[in-house]
Order: sequence, then C-alpha cells, then structure tokens
Amino acid sequence: MGQIEPAQLAAGARRGKAPRIAAIVPCHNEEVTVAKVVTDLKAAVPGITVYVYDNRSTDATAQRAREAGAVVRSEERAGKGNVIRRAFSDIEADVYVTIDGDDTYEAADLPAMIDKLMSGPCDHVLGVRQDDPNNSAYRPGHAAGNAAFNRLTGRLFGDTVSDMLSGYRVYSRRFVKSFPALSKRFEIETELTVHQMALRLPGAEHPVGFRDRPAGSESKLSTVKDGVRILLTLARLLRVERPTAFYGVITALLALGSVCFGAPVIAEFLSTGLVPRLPTAVLAASCALLAALSGVAGLVLDGQRLARREVARLRYLALAAPAPTRASRIEPGMPRRTAPLRPARAGAPRRGVPVPATAPAAPAHAPASAPVPRPVAASIAAARHVG
Repeated sequence: MGQIEPAQLAAGARRGKAPRIAAIVPCHNEEVTVAKVVTDLKAAVPGITVYVYDNRSTDATAQRAREAGAVVRSEERAGKGNVIRRAFSDIEADVYVTIDGDDTYEAADLPAMIDKLMSGPCDHVLGVRQDDPNNSAYRPGHAAGNAAFNRLTGRLFGDTVSDMLSGYRVYSRRFVKSFPALSKRFEIETELTVHQMALRLPGAEHPVGFRDRPAGSESKLSTVKDGVRILLTLARLLRVERPTAFYGVITALLALGSVCFGAPVIAEFLSTGLVPRLPTAVLAASCALLAALSGVAGLVLDGQRLARREVARLRYLALAAPAPTRASRIEPGMPRRTAPLRPARAGAPRRGVPVPATAPAAPAHAPASAPVPRPVAASIAAARHVG
C-alpha cells in the first residue's frame, strides 16, 4: 500500500496519464521538408515529442527543425541505421515512431497506428505504403524490388510482410529496448522486420498515404546499390538467425562437390586397385572434410543463437506490454491528459474495489488506559509466564 507498482509506470499501464510518444526523424539535407514534417506530426498527435537527428547535413536542416519546435540532435556517423541506433539508445518513451524527413508519408495516419499498437496490444505497427497509379513517388524499380524482398524475407524467416522497406513505423518500448540495431544505413528497415519475425513479436500493418517529394527535395536512394546492401543484410541475418539453414546450404554444396569429384576416383580404384588421379582424390576428401566442419559450425552457432534469443526474449519480457487506456486513444486535435500518477494513501480503498465489512481499526494514538484486545493480552501473559 502506498507504493507504485513498476507495471503502473510502464508503457500504457498508467491510469489517467497518456503514454510518452517520441517521433524520430532522421534527416540529411532536408531543409525543404523537415519543418512541415515536424508541424504535421505535432498537429496529428498533440503532445508528441519530435526528435530530429541531423545526420551530417550541409544545409539549414537543424535550424528549420528547431524553428518548427523539434528537439534537434546530431549523429556524425553517416547512415540511417546509425541514427536509429543512437536514437533508440538515448530516448526514453512508451511509444516510438520512426518517419522519414522527406515529407512523403502522411502524418495524419499516425493516430490510427498508435491506437492499433496500444489496443492490440502490438509491439510493431508497419505503415504499408499504398500504390497510387498517379503517384510517381513509389518508382517501379523500387516497387518491384520491394515486392521481391517481401517474398524472399517471408520464405527465409517464416513470416509474411507487405512492405518491409517502409520507413514509417510505430514500436513499443519493449521492442525498442530488445532491438540490437547493428545496421549502418538504409538496410535498418530489413533488420527491424527480421527482429520482429525472429522473436515472433506481435505486430500489425496499417495502410498509409505516400506522396511525391516536394519541389527542391532530392532523393538519397539508389536502386541498385541499396538493393545489393539489402541482399547482403538478408544473408547476414540468415547466418545469425538461422545458422543451420545457412551452413546447411554450404554443407550440401561441399558434399555434392565431394561426391562429384570422388565418385570417378572411387570407381576406378574398385576396378583397378589404383588411384591414378591423386589431386582429384585429395580435392574430394577436402570437400568432404569442409562439409563436415561446416555442418558442425552450423550446429554450434545454432546453440549460441538459442542462448542469444533467450536473453533477448527475457529482456523483452522484463518490460510491460502496451495496455489500452482512455488516454491512449488519440485523435487529431484531441488534447492529451497528463495528470501525474500519485501513490495511494495507506489504508485508502482503491476505486472500484469493495471495502470488506470489518471492525473499525483502533485509533493511531490510543490512550494509555485503553484496554488491550484479549488475544494480544493473552499472548503477552503467556510470554511473561515462559520468561
């Protein structure tokens, strides 16, 4: 009594207090668009804290963001992945939002995404970009590559995703604090998607508007270069998250090579008793040995993967899930209640909990002549007799 439980302080579990919502906006030379992104976010979700991370910009991005009311911070390591890792480490909130600073996403969709996260409860809500034939923002090369990566990722990690390269997402606190963030650049979206799949975290998708960049704003994406990086990231994540499958393929290829090189040598030895092609025999034996080593490495790394996943899961479970509250339902233009949570007074009944019918408690400062209750008096007399 009188002590606030830790769960009451966790995300979404506070009574009468809205969750802390932080929007993270990575920016590199976005002075044309960043101010509008900040103002749109603040208009969509009153009370939101917008953090603009200036990633080595050479223009007035930081100044425009600060004038719009954002908290401006800097990250000198180039790349969106470095910004996300820094922001997830520095910012303490109940709900996290990541959105690009190029003004291509609709901030008006954010209240519905947050509500879906809180009412699920979910740990990750993915903003799925809607394909508009009249919209040139979603270039055909990017759309085709995104669809191919969606199918490939689903096959490799056993789940489905509609837009794994979307930069518009909402996360719970326990998702963020269990995410290692190892990527450096644009491939961070791939790592975020695989993190949810690997830990089997509850997630949802929500359709969001996607529009062209405004005039004067230039895209930083490269279809071929970014595609290669995403493929390499998927290979790295497959090696880390599914080592038996990754090294199993290598084992199978080496074993197949050993059979192809060694079968003629063995057949000739059985018929003549001679090994005339000694280099081929050595190559076949080497392939067989490497295949065995690769298989053992896969098994050992799979054990490490299970241990690492258990640690991540325990870290995830140490934080409370987002809980739906009256204050968590956010609509554009609706003020957010931020009344502080106060501990209950000792002995005070909780709201909605019936008070049991018991005898009234004795006064805190009883007079010296007040009679001692019979059970207590008997206990004192017995103690004196024993003494």
